[in-house]
Amino acid sequence: MRVLVINAGSSSLKYQLLDTKSKEVFAKGNCERIGIDGSFIGHEENDGGKQKLEVELPDHKTAIKHVFDLLAQAGFDTEAIEGIGHRVVQGGWYFPESKVVTDETLGWVREVAPLAPLHNYAEADVIEICRNMFPSIGNVIVADTSFHYDIPEKAWRYALPRDVVDRLHIRKYGAHGTSHRYIWRTTREFLGGDVHKLVSCHLGSGASLSAIEDGRDKDTTMGLTPLDGLIMGTRCGTIDPATVCYLVREGGYSIDEVDTMMNKQAGMLALSGRSSDSRDIEEGAAAGDANCQMALDMFYYRTGQLIAEMAQSLQGFDAMAFSAGIGENSATMRAGVAQELAWLGVKIDPELNKVRSDEARLISAADSKVKVLVVPTNEELMIAYDVEALLGR
Repeated sequence: MRVLVINAGSSSLKYQLLDTKSKEVFAKGNCERIGIDGSFIGHEENDGGKQKLEVELPDHKTAIKHVFDLLAQAGFDTEAIEGIGHRVVQGGWYFPESKVVTDETLGWVREVAPLAPLHNYAEADVIEICRNMFPSIGNVIVADTSFHYDIPEKAWRYALPRDVVDRLHIRKYGAHGTSHRYIWRTTREFLGGDVHKLVSCHLGSGASLSAIEDGRDKDTTMGLTPLDGLIMGTRCGTIDPATVCYLVREGGYSIDEVDTMMNKQAGMLALSGRSSDSRDIEEGAAAGDANCQMALDMFYYRTGQLIAEMAQSLQGFDAMAFSAGIGENSATMRAGVAQELAWLGVKIDPELNKVRSDEARLISAADSKVKVLVVPTNEELMIAYDVEALLGR
């Protein structure tokens, strides 16, 4: 099935046209700085052709039109697109699974938008634009939170008054669910089904873990929002919640300023004082920068802690898989995290850890008690599979 996958952010729109059977990616790109001066589109095709178009993108509707124009100019018949899959960050209490777009389901995306205001509103607008521009093409909503929706209540419930929790729909929603689903699926295929309890490690600028038993999620590290859990590029991860109150009362910061601080000025950026990019931080540490080394040590330590927490929720684990920008590309990070877990019998082979590949691969040592893999994630393909499953009927 030929599917167009769209991932809309507040000021960006990524897209990928692919085939679910051959897994071939015909074209992909990113519309950046939507609604901001200096907007442009980076577009590439499967024949290696690349181009950068500096065009005005005042809104997402204009961006979508450019995407379809680019696809048509490249010889891809837009009428041959059989479905459009939309990544939605927050599905709230309405999306325990992916759903076909209707007036009702689109309304749900907007209703839960306060939980992810920078993303859901833009995503809902793009879905509506696609429906209006191409009414003959079916659309599917694939929410990042869906995979985590059915984790046990003891894992998702917060110890807050029940009337508050129920009225405001406060719970652990998690994120990166589409990626974690793909990581499980690929790990199982790679190991020939010889995996039952997997800790999936999506480690990028945004990072989360998922505890998966026979394909079902048992727990995850992100919470009501993507701020909870691991230390990330610019997000602080888990801290004492009273820190917010203290910053407001004693520091004189507004709630919005604290929100910005914890989401955009914290994490690896704050610890290193250098960058939010792990590559820059690794370079700094190698050059003797003590702050960069501390940032790495804290990342290893915190990630190891939470992997152990995920393993506890599974009552043990037989495999773990690194994925996303850092997990796939940084041998240094993988080695550092594995060292924190040596007491659990996790051991990686230094030579295998150095290998770079776009394919899933095993990097654990022969005597490791836990299989350790690197699994390049592919959220777009996972979204396309959902489109095929729902529209293919």
